Amino acid sequence: MPARLFPLFAAVCLVATVVTAGEPPENTVAPQARNLFSFRGNQALSQWQIVNDGVMGGRSSSRVDLASEGEMKFSGVLSLANNGGFASTRSRGSSLGLKRGDTIVLRVKGDGRKYTFNAYVPRRRMAFSYRVEFNTKKDQWIDVRIPLDQLVATSFGRVVRGAKLDPTEVNSVGILLGDKKAGPFQILIKAIEVESSEDSGTLTGDPS
Repeated sequence: MPARLFPLFAAVCLVATVVTAGEPPENTVAPQARNLFSFRGNQALSQWQIVNDGVMGGRSSSRVDLASEGEMKFSGVLSLANNGGFASTRSRGSSLGLKRGDTIVLRVKGDGRKYTFNAYVPRRRMAFSYRVEFNTKKDQWIDVRIPLDQLVATSFGRVVRGAKLDPTEVNSVGILLGDKKAGPFQILIKAIEVESSEDSGTLTGDPS
């Protein structure tokens, strides 16, 4: 990535430009929910990759591991050195079969920090994704429901006006930490599911 773009990215990519997803009570996933990713078996993590601020000179580190109860553990250390400050994991490109009106459901147990859900489309645009932030509750399992029509297009953290998401184009999803708080982090992801439009709810919470 060109060095001249790094200061811009560092300055804006972590600005809260999206709404915060609400976390309803546990066990609210509709029976019709379709599983996108589960994390059982030795091959479960082969679909995932790490992308940290090291691609632009930062020093954050992270990794994904299989936890004992069949979860993906995304953990590491967030560093603000060298104008860095983000760590992420994302699925490798594949057909996800999403459609308009769908709602993503994340079953997660975090550390109380704010994370970002990203949806990616196969376009040649640097640091481009559709995103929304969500809060975690320390050491508690929660269901985070994210209607796809409420994701916001961003490039280097800036909102891209007029860029509407076509869910049928989404070929990758991911989790990013970029809350400007240096130090260790950990989030467990039990499953990533999708509810059909007939069962979708609405994203709650105040704008960030």
